[in-house]
Order: sequence, then C-alpha cells, then structure tokens
Amino acid sequence: MTDTQSKRPASAFVALFAIVFGLMTVLSGGIVLFGGEAAMEAAGNVVHFVLWFNFLAGFSYVVAGYGLLRQQRWAYWLSIAIFTGTAIVLTGFVLHVMLGGAYEFRTVVAMMFRTIVWAVIAKVASGIALRG
Repeated sequence: MTDTQSKRPASAFVALFAIVFGLMTVLSGGIVLFGGEAAMEAAGNVVHFVLWFNFLAGFSYVVAGYGLLRQQRWAYWLSIAIFTGTAIVLTGFVLHVMLGGAYEFRTVVAMMFRTIVWAVIAKVASGIALRG
C-alpha cells in the first residue's frame, strides 16, 4: 500500500465529517435564525454575529468537505479560510464576553470545538495540497 493510499481513508473520513458537520451547522443555525420567536427564545442569549457566521460557514464546511473528498488542492485553502474566520469570530466572541455581553456557555464550547476541528481539518487538507 502506498503512502497516498494509506492516507486516503483518513482524509475521506475527515471529508465526510466536514460535510455532515456543515449540514448540521446549517440546520441548527437555520432553525434558530428562521424558526421564529420560539426558536430564538429557546436558544437563549444568542450572540448574533456568531450565529450568522456559523450558519453561513456551514455551507463552506460542505464545500470544503466535498473538495477534500475529491482530493482537490483548493480544499486546503478553503479549510485554512474557515479556520481563520472561525478563530477571528472566536476572538470577537471573547471580546463580547469580556465586555459583559450576554452569552450561553455552550457557545464558548462550540466555538472552541469549531476552531479545533478546522485546525485539524486544515492539517489533513495540507497533506492533500502537498500531494497534489
């Protein structure tokens, strides 16, 4: 088995994970954004710029996952952009919290998780970019 073949199952898993994660992100964000007052109320102390970013980024997750599945070099750059954007929004969120803004603790966990996930996905994608 060549080195490329041994890495392919791992990158396929990461690609499928990115696609599913993206679909779940779009669905959950869409429910809060477009589900009416009850959905917004159930979400608690929503930080709107974080919610909108995550909802819109979810579409990019799906595209990046597709690119990774197809072993496309551009998927690396998209993964880096998603990671960078997520890190910037996490920084903005931290400032929001430090300035006394209302938030839900689950948003802290979710944003840290998203940032770590996209760091890992970008690392996997870098292997694709280097092989390409």
